[in-house]
Amino acid sequence: MGVDQSIQLETTLFNFAIGLYLVSMVLYLVFFIGKIEKPGEFGSYLIKGGFLLHTAALIVRWFEAGRIPLSNQYEFATAFAWGIVLCFIIFELKFGYKAMGTFVTPIAFLIMGYAAMQSKDIRPLMPALQSNWLSLHVGTAVIGYGAFGVAAGVSLMYLLRNQFRNSPFVRKHLPDLITLDLISYRAIALGFFFLTLVIVTGAIWAEQAWGRYWAWDPKETWSLITWIIYAVYLHARIMRGWQGKKAALFSVIGFICVLFTYIGVNTLLPSIHSYALLVPFSLLFPPKKGYNNRI
Repeated sequence: MGVDQSIQLETTLFNFAIGLYLVSMVLYLVFFIGKIEKPGEFGSYLIKGGFLLHTAALIVRWFEAGRIPLSNQYEFATAFAWGIVLCFIIFELKFGYKAMGTFVTPIAFLIMGYAAMQSKDIRPLMPALQSNWLSLHVGTAVIGYGAFGVAAGVSLMYLLRNQFRNSPFVRKHLPDLITLDLISYRAIALGFFFLTLVIVTGAIWAEQAWGRYWAWDPKETWSLITWIIYAVYLHARIMRGWQGKKAALFSVIGFICVLFTYIGVNTLLPSIHSYALLVPFSLLFPPKKGYNNRI
């Protein structure tokens, strides 16, 4: 398969995936708002189909680039959305509540939309990024961020739960407050574990490549803020039994910090991470002149 055909195949798979995510999101909304079960079932099938196409698009991209596709803004955005959908499918299968899709699929779709607006150009990795640490460091970020995305969606459900009448449909498809709190906690615990791996692998990689573990760059600062927020959440819950509305608010605030670290810092604040991986504790080095491969 030629390069042009490969790029066209990836684009086609990506477009079909985002299309299925959109339809799935609409079906989940119809299911939840209209209290009709069939759209929820179809939405569940479609998001799984979209996930398979999304995975295929990432694999094609991997072969196109000759490296793991996690090195620029487009690649990490589409992998970020992939991580959210993966974690959502796992939690939906485990707990069986399709109503979660009403709140989680819009997050995944919006991030996919953001990815679609980025340049899909394939550029060679800078020497410092040509390391086995790349897949481990950024791969753990994808799963961690995906889990935080699921936790945020479930926490929004928690905050809105009391607004819904306790009809038979609601009791069947919408978890009670205790279950929502538990799902959010488990998703955050999973995300925090992977975020810690991101920190450890990124610090080791940065020290090996550049002889330093940390510099107070805006990207690093906001990454640290995000980590602390989730650490406070887990500490308060484990040590003080902290649950309920405050915990849900902390979950949403934490994910807002994740998004700001990923998108906001790169857009609004000057950072030496001009083309490095836009994930916590990524490599620190100044960009070469004329090279703009931002993530």
